[in-house]
Amino acid sequence: MVNMPNSHSMQYIGLMLLAAILLQTIAVAVTFIYFNHVLSTMKETFSKSSVSCLMRANLRTADDPEQNGEDGKDDPCWQVTQQLHFLIEKSMSSRYQKEISSAVKDEVSRVLPSLVIQDQDDSPRPKIAAHVTGSYTPEAEKDGGLPNRKVYGQKIQAWQSEKGLAFLQNVELSDGELVVPQAGLYYIYSQTYFRHALIEEDPSEHVEEFGTLGESVRGKPMLQFVYKKVSSYVVPILLMKNARTTCWSRDTEYGLYSIYQAGLFQLGGGDRVFVTVSNVSTIDMDEKSSFFGAFLVS
Repeated sequence: MVNMPNSHSMQYIGLMLLAAILLQTIAVAVTFIYFNHVLSTMKETFSKSSVSCLMRANLRTADDPEQNGEDGKDDPCWQVTQQLHFLIEKSMSSRYQKEISSAVKDEVSRVLPSLVIQDQDDSPRPKIAAHVTGSYTPEAEKDGGLPNRKVYGQKIQAWQSEKGLAFLQNVELSDGELVVPQAGLYYIYSQTYFRHALIEEDPSEHVEEFGTLGESVRGKPMLQFVYKKVSSYVVPILLMKNARTTCWSRDTEYGLYSIYQAGLFQLGGGDRVFVTVSNVSTIDMDEKSSFFGAFLVS
């Protein structure tokens, strides 16, 4: 009879322990479900907020003076857009530094600041570029040879390809002509610096023939032509031309003027490009004044 109460007590304690364990398990499960729901809600809210930042019409940039205050920098959307802007700028800068040499990069940024070079495939494209500059030569060698009836003007042959700012990268320079190794779209540019020296002479010797002193020099046009030569056609093909007629003051001892032109052209492998001017003897062949170049775009 004494064992019966003890047996009931043990059963009661066991039921209490089982109930406590069950309640604790239920509490843990409910807590887990609750926090999981909260985390899912926060994740969905954050995702929608990030997308809305990118899809917002008035995205804020670092150049916007109205958004550069403390209030703007505390905005999560402002921080997201700034990180994207910096990442894009860094990626584009790194890409252009690898594909374009420093000398040609300055030329591109001045003429085509928004030029985008796209890779045709995953294989690396060979770097093809050339920048040749004027080279001072004796007067006897500065005439550019005999005039060619197939082209206008006199060809400039005294180009420097190794010293100073000049360079050749997978391009040959032969007889004043750039020879490209492969077909593609090329950016070609040329600048010539004209210097007309007006020498004082007896006016009576020129009045009858020219009317006034130096009028024959002052009135002559300055011309620049850019040609290409292809193996399948005998006559060189004119790509660009530029002309200028300037009347300088009679009191000046010399006159200065520069002509620049550039463009994108399709060239084939082995094509040759060269520059002619109306009078080679009037060209100032300083490397920073007269230059000529080309590089492969695509």
